Amino acid sequence: MRRLLFSLLLFPLAAFADATVMTRVLMETPTPQQFSFCWGGTCAEVMEVLLEADEWAQVRGLFDPVPENAEQERAVVSRAIGLLESLVGPKTGTAGDRAGTFGNSAYAGQLDCNDEATNSTNYLRMMQADGLLQFHAVMDTTTRGGFLIFGRHSTAVLGERASGKKFAVDSWFYDNGQPAVVLPLEVWSGGWKPGNSVAH
Repeated sequence: MRRLLFSLLLFPLAAFADATVMTRVLMETPTPQQFSFCWGGTCAEVMEVLLEADEWAQVRGLFDPVPENAEQERAVVSRAIGLLESLVGPKTGTAGDRAGTFGNSAYAGQLDCNDEATNSTNYLRMMQADGLLQFHAVMDTTTRGGFLIFGRHSTAVLGERASGKKFAVDSWFYDNGQPAVVLPLEVWSGGWKPGNSVAH
């Protein structure tokens, strides 16, 4: 968690006002019955959300049959993040969230990468607490790029238990409800964006 707090201190000045809220949300213990949802840019807006039992059952259903290895689990996680976005979007008014941030700020319910990283991390924590992640552990969010706002980008992160390798789980690149990008963190950190090759 110290790494998370340190990275938040390096956010651009525009994000300072909300970085403490983002930190608070990431320190909570989310459950399907109650979790905080960020939107509006670095948790400028936070809503409490509840998933019905049948909605969370849909998420659990993606893990049946149980993935046989870490690669299969990452593929399921990718779809599970998209499913959760499609379930949460209508509850929060963010179903119309478009890929990326810049140029889309006029659309209602838009999320930036900090919102996406925070929400995805909480989704992953709920999966982990429910025993759905056998091959991975949820890590702190991480940020790539320099100090300037246009060069920085954040993501949720999974760590593979057996190898120690880290994987970015990034839902920012595509519209709400689409599967998240899951790829090696070192590839993501190198500036990956859609159009490059990706591996789960």
